[in-house]
Amino acid sequence: MAYDKFTILTSTAVPLPIENVDTDQIIPARFLKATERKGFGDNLFRDWRYNNDDTPKEDFVLNQPKYSGKILVGGKNFGSGSSREHAAWAVYDYGFRCVVSSFFADIFRNNCLNVGVLPVQVSPTFLQKIFEQTQKDPNSELEVNLPEQKITINATGESESFDINSYKKENLLNGYDDIDYLTRMKSEIQEFAKDRPF
Repeated sequence: MAYDKFTILTSTAVPLPIENVDTDQIIPARFLKATERKGFGDNLFRDWRYNNDDTPKEDFVLNQPKYSGKILVGGKNFGSGSSREHAAWAVYDYGFRCVVSSFFADIFRNNCLNVGVLPVQVSPTFLQKIFEQTQKDPNSELEVNLPEQKITINATGESESFDINSYKKENLLNGYDDIDYLTRMKSEIQEFAKDRPF
């Protein structure tokens, strides 16, 4: 399943300054029955967003109108716990295209990259600056520049570089998933295979 190309994203951000957010908090296990990537955004952080009677919890950040945007900013060790890819699906389906943290669980990071969500790992100091600016002014924007691998707090001009696997970077820039990447090489694969015995 292909997704939108990711080049430069300029957006307001949603701050979630909680450490050790695990995948069961991102998408509770009882919502993992579907096999398509659709509909999971409705239950992103379900138990934090809603009371038992399904009324919204007003103090949770996703229920506060002042915060919106395509960038989710989480605390250290975001996406820990089980390896469920549905957590990345939920983040994408809700509308986020980038998650920023000072540390990601490896499996969650890879699951995000596989569905078109860019995980940007920054230093703890820079993460704190993002939290402070976003909470001070919810309309503040971040610029995430994938070609240059740089994230900037536009209000202050402060920026920091981030790392990304070159293969995953190419896929994001082109809107490819792993199947798309192989499909575009179909003629090369056929050429390679035609003179080789099976």
